[in-house]
Amino acid sequence: MLLTVPLAGEIKFYPLNETFRVSFGAPVFFFFLLLLQKTPAVLSGILTGTIVVKFRILIDFIQQENFDWTSSFLVQYPSFFFYFTYSCLFYLVKTNRFHNRPLIIGFFGLIIEILSDCVELIIQFFVLQTTITFADLNEMIMIAFAHSFIVLSFFNMMKLYEAQTRERQIREQNEHMLMLISNLFEETVHLKKTLKNAENITRESYLLYRNLKEQEKEQNVFKQQFSQKVLRIAGEIHEVKKDNQRIFAGLSKLITNESLKDYMTAAEIIQLIIQINKKYAVSLGKDIKFLYSVEGNHPNYHVYTVLSLINNLVANAVEAIKEKGTVSLSLGKLNDTVEFQIADSGPGISPKYEDAIFKPGFTSKFDHLGTPSTGIGLSYVKEVVKDLGGEIIFQNKHNIGVVFLIKLPINNLIQKG
Repeated sequence: MLLTVPLAGEIKFYPLNETFRVSFGAPVFFFFLLLLQKTPAVLSGILTGTIVVKFRILIDFIQQENFDWTSSFLVQYPSFFFYFTYSCLFYLVKTNRFHNRPLIIGFFGLIIEILSDCVELIIQFFVLQTTITFADLNEMIMIAFAHSFIVLSFFNMMKLYEAQTRERQIREQNEHMLMLISNLFEETVHLKKTLKNAENITRESYLLYRNLKEQEKEQNVFKQQFSQKVLRIAGEIHEVKKDNQRIFAGLSKLITNESLKDYMTAAEIIQLIIQINKKYAVSLGKDIKFLYSVEGNHPNYHVYTVLSLINNLVANAVEAIKEKGTVSLSLGKLNDTVEFQIADSGPGISPKYEDAIFKPGFTSKFDHLGTPSTGIGLSYVKEVVKDLGGEIIFQNKHNIGVVFLIKLPINNLIQKG
């Protein structure tokens, strides 16, 4: 503010007399007062007014051959009272209370500038004996009105930028939350499968214990100890199962507590997936072009189910492409079935692995240390698709990418009743 206002003040003209200047210093000062809410307005006025007077005296010193300190000071120091009065009035009306009401801010700015101009003119009248007419006052009001319009324009542009920035942050936060919940949704599927496995192991352990007890008729101490150990293992597995059940119940309550916000249009879900994976591709240093199409009229789909399925496949496509390529995502509708197709221009999958890609633990991806990934992505997708009553079809285009086609009953993806 202390640098900009004096410089803006040099863009000037003299509509009334040779001493009363009109410059862009006033609107710039008003804009800074609105912007610097935590800085005391009166202090800003004192400092700015002082700097402006000193700066203008310095300009006179540089430009005038017969420079006189006293005459220069007398001509320039009334400007101090303009900025001082401006800041005091700004503080008294508490203009910053109306940040969300630009018209009121503009009105206050108009009145404050007119009154500040009047104070400066009064000081000039007593010091320099300058005069002013009614026509001059009218022109001064018009100039103040123009200044207020300029400040409002910049101020509204700033508020619009802030709103857009806030909207972008909220959108990114929402995308992050959607992905977190989608990941939780995926984890509940794995947890549900673990619960089934724990239940089967508990049952088999208990059956083994009963078989061992039947053989204890021979009073074999070793067998008695062995049967007790099996029973203890069965009990511990049962405790693990109960703990998993509690975790599963909590996650299920969080995820299945459905509301309208859990459902999005097909186009919104596709765009969300592409937006997320564009960022993922950039983080991997890859130049990937994403193409998508949505055909047919679709209802709102359960966002976490679709995200957990399709995002897995699109992320795999991003990882499969070496440096530069294309990922295509299309969505279609056939009677009561929705079809998702994901294709990429990667190197494809070796024919010897085609029969194993959906098996748990299979992976062809390794990090820079040679550590394999978990290999649960595709097996998860196939299991969920199966649970939803759909099917997944894989087509390997050797050396030119792969295509996955998922067909799901629409009724299992929409909000019930």
